[in-house]
This record gives sequence, structure tokens and C-alpha cells, in this order.
Amino acid sequence: MSNIFEQTTRPDPILFSSRNDRNDPHLGEIVGIEEREYAAANIVILGCPQDEGVRRNNGRVGATAAPDAIRAQFYKLTTFNIKNRIFDLGNVKIGGSLEATHETHFDVVCQLLRDGKRVIVLGGGNDISYPDGSAMAEVFGPEWWIGVNIDSHLDVRIADQRNSGTPYRQLLEEKLLLPTYFYEVGFQSHFCSPIYYEYIRSLGVHRISLELLRSRSDADVELKEMIREKFIGHSSSLNTFFGFDMDAVRANDAPGTSAPSPLGLRASEFIQLVKYAASLANTRIIEFSEVNPNFDIDNRTTRLVAIGMHRFCTGIS
Repeated sequence: MSNIFEQTTRPDPILFSSRNDRNDPHLGEIVGIEEREYAAANIVILGCPQDEGVRRNNGRVGATAAPDAIRAQFYKLTTFNIKNRIFDLGNVKIGGSLEATHETHFDVVCQLLRDGKRVIVLGGGNDISYPDGSAMAEVFGPEWWIGVNIDSHLDVRIADQRNSGTPYRQLLEEKLLLPTYFYEVGFQSHFCSPIYYEYIRSLGVHRISLELLRSRSDADVELKEMIREKFIGHSSSLNTFFGFDMDAVRANDAPGTSAPSPLGLRASEFIQLVKYAASLANTRIIEFSEVNPNFDIDNRTTRLVAIGMHRFCTGIS
């Protein structure tokens, strides 16, 4: 068994906000951080504070600071409608290389999944989708999980070294993620190589562009319909993974990302998709990546992720 407490560092108590008002309790007053509180928790928060994959992909670095910056906003929120027990495991210990960090992260997430936890992962770079997806395949089997990448990019690059643009290529090539169980959502054609698009199209990956999302009155309708077919055609025991690269959200609502864009999901559409992830009984991992606090404005991006986390925690039955 992986010793998750040796492979992680404890969250900084200074992040846990309190108004010292019994009539206005904050999440910082109820989320568990002591090892003895782990067993009773339904939801576990795990950070991976690194941006080496972003650097390798020639992105703007700064995502290292994201997990704790998001926590600082999350723990200011109230306990309204929070019925699940939440535990903050802290951050994965960073290794001497991106590969070593991924190995540790993979071990920790595998153990969390085996323990029956729902996991909220805070990146870091979007490369973290590789160990998260690998853990899904290890614990449940490649044929028993659905992967959803909500991103303005496809993240199926060919590269000499793994980076923030390669995670889903790795998962597909290593047959850890079945193409017909993979959904690319919210991508913008002007950011996507036609060669990489043809690669996922030829494999049979499900593709829902930003334009297609916008063609419906509700942002989650197209995704709901596609995933419903998978559940009906196979089994309700299929497990789901949602990866939210925050550059999928327009810069007006999320300015602090590794690769901002004036176009993208609106904040309300992002929350709608998070709530959909929470509504599925077998969503095991929800991941938020590519937040860059160095470029945030009034904590707009970290607050949006924090609210998304809150909606996820309240949306789970």
C-alpha cells in the first residue's frame, strides 16, 4: 500500500480561513487535515505544485503556485449545502524530474481511488492528466473509465519529452485510455493543429468544439447526450474523469492561466460543466490545471476554481 502521507506535504494551516463567527462558518473550519480524519472523508483534495511541463511546452510558467492560491480562496467560502466530508491531503512531493513527480502522483492517486475517495486534483500543469489518467486505468481498467478533457487545446502533441501538451497522446498511445471513451471538449480550432485533429478524428475520439457547445442553449447538453450513450451501451459502473484546463475559460473570466484567450467558456458555462461532473455517480477525479496566479487579476481565476470546487462538493449526492 502506498503511504500517501509520506508522499505528500501537509497543507499550510495559514490557508484555512475563519471569521471566528459561529453564524458564518467557513470551509477552512471544517475540512480535515489530520491523518486520523482521512478515513471518514468522501472527497480528498490533492495538489501538484509544479509547472515543469508548461516550461517544456514553452508556456508561461507560474502554475507552481496555483494549488495553494486556489486553497486560499476555497477556504474562504461558506459551508452552505456541504454535506460530504472533505479532507485536504496537501501537495505531492516534487521529485527531481517531471517524470519522478508523475510517478509519485500516480501512486498517491491510485491509493485514493482504491480507498473509494473522490479526488479533486489541483495543478500545476496539464501534464498531470497523464498520471491521473494512468491511475484511472490502473485501478479500474482502460475499458472501465471515460476521460473528458475540457480545454482550448487537444493536448495530443508528439514531443521528445512529456509536457503539458502531451498527456492524452501518452494515454492513447499506451492504450490506457480507449479513444471511443475519450471526449475532447471546448477546443478552439484556431489553436489546434489540423494534423493532431485528424489524429483524434481517425481514432474515433469524441469531439465537441467550443462552437458546437455554443450551438446549444446549455453548455453541457452535447456532452450529456454523448456520455449517456456510453452508460446505456455498457454499464452504469463506468467511471469518469474530468480534466479542466482553465485556459478553456475566456480571459475575461479567467485571466490567470498559462495560455489565456479572449474566447472560451464563460464562467457560468464552466460551472455548469463542473456541476454535470458532480452529478455523475461515478466521477472519480476532477482536475483543475494551468492556473497561473502570477497573471491573475483580483484572484479572479483562483476564485472561479474555488467556486467550481464548492459546486462539485455540493453537487455530489
